Amino acid sequence: MSAVLGFTCLFIGLVIVNAVYSYQSKHIDPAFGSTFLFQLKMLPLFLPANLLIGYGVRWVQQSFGQLTTALVSAKIIELLVCLLMGYMFMQEMPTWKTWVGLLIIIGGFILMKWK
Repeated sequence: MSAVLGFTCLFIGLVIVNAVYSYQSKHIDPAFGSTFLFQLKMLPLFLPANLLIGYGVRWVQQSFGQLTTALVSAKIIELLVCLLMGYMFMQEMPTWKTWVGLLIIIGGFILMKWK
């Protein structure tokens, strides 16, 4: 149960963080002033996002007994979230090379955990 809760928290926290940065890259002028004001307005979102990510890593680590597993799982989830944000904000469709690269990373994770 804590693994499901951990992965859910990781996903939600990573979606929040990546959505803020994706929105910024698409809709906010890159000048320092407008970027600074946007980031200042987004600060209230980063506290819950960081809490979700932190507790997500903790619960996944408790479920599997290894911090490495939790952190690599978080990176895989983040890559999937990045694909989602690229599609949502930039209308970028992943190519077959993207999926092959992601499968190689997941395969490496499985190989790492193989006993």
